[in-house]
Amino acid sequence: MPVIEMVFWFFIFLVVYCYAGYGAFLFVFNSIKQKLNSQKKESIITDWPSVTFIIPVFDEEDIIEQKIENTLSLNYPANKLNVIFITDGSRDGSVDVIKNYPDTLLLHMPERRGKSAAIKRAMRYVKTQFVVFSDANAILNSDALQLLMKHFADSKVGGVAGEKKVMNKKLFAAGMAEGIYWRYESFLKKQDAAFYSVVGAAGELFAIRTHLFKSFDDSIILDDFMISVQVCLQGYRFAYEPGAYAIETPSVSLGDEKLRKVRIAAGAYQTISQLPGCFNMFKYPLLCFQYFSRRLLRWTVCPLLFVLIFFINVYLLRINASAVYFYLMLGQIVFYIAAFFGWLTVKINRNPGWLTIPFYFVFMNMCLYRGFFNFISNKHTVLWKKSLREAFQ
Repeated sequence: MPVIEMVFWFFIFLVVYCYAGYGAFLFVFNSIKQKLNSQKKESIITDWPSVTFIIPVFDEEDIIEQKIENTLSLNYPANKLNVIFITDGSRDGSVDVIKNYPDTLLLHMPERRGKSAAIKRAMRYVKTQFVVFSDANAILNSDALQLLMKHFADSKVGGVAGEKKVMNKKLFAAGMAEGIYWRYESFLKKQDAAFYSVVGAAGELFAIRTHLFKSFDDSIILDDFMISVQVCLQGYRFAYEPGAYAIETPSVSLGDEKLRKVRIAAGAYQTISQLPGCFNMFKYPLLCFQYFSRRLLRWTVCPLLFVLIFFINVYLLRINASAVYFYLMLGQIVFYIAAFFGWLTVKINRNPGWLTIPFYFVFMNMCLYRGFFNFISNKHTVLWKKSLREAFQ
């Protein structure tokens, strides 16, 4: 077999492994592991530890009161719950709303320096053993905090990732695509945690042991990913609790969703250079394997492979008119055409149906391309324009 054909099939293997093979491998491995460890007992906690919530806020007047009420009404001892709202740079009525709740601590300064700087400033006021991070536009279920805290009975657990759910209000077609994507992400997180550790928590809801928090540069965009991976690099695991969930509404338009995805993509490339420890397979073999399979392949390798596979396939058809290469080429063309029509359907705010999968898949990878160019051209910033989201009812 010519070298170009071997390269072609290797590229296809990497893509299949990244998006399906890795998850399938973990699912089988974890299923066997679960059968061998069926005697595992769940810890029972009677004396709940003191916890501090840190909730960064930037111009969230429309939802901040609902967020405060939601946080203070969580099923957790009130004397063990501390809440810090940090509103640096907010110019709407968010600050005035929070002032009406004396049971919370309000930190505010006129200058907006970004979410990472705000979190680091708020951490100076944390006196409890555990800290929970949550976004201002995310509403939690009542038992979320208890479900997170029970995992810390295991001394090897340094953090716990909650579940993110996107409310499907059927008002914006791309919002449904985002919901499907997060259900797939939830499946992978469950498999990651059962294998060893979650590799990166979502900022909507996660908790860590306070002493494991490490400072990082104010320019970091993906603060949630940085915090959670730093916990793992200290020798702890990051658990996953799907029963503790944060609900947020989808973006109001495809343009707003694109802004958010491009920002996250730029932040992803930024963190790669900031976390060299993740590449040390001798010190962190399991974490390195997961980081490569779960993040690096999807962020850096696969977006490029899609282009290479297409053009190598064209070349192979010219030198080898094999039916295999013909049908592979046909499959790619049909997939991208389906993605295009899915995009057109979403543009007119209609339900794309089965076109959701090819559309959102291509959409996310296009955002990775744009995010990469923003990163290398130094156009990424922590002071991003907020993406508009649908309102809670």
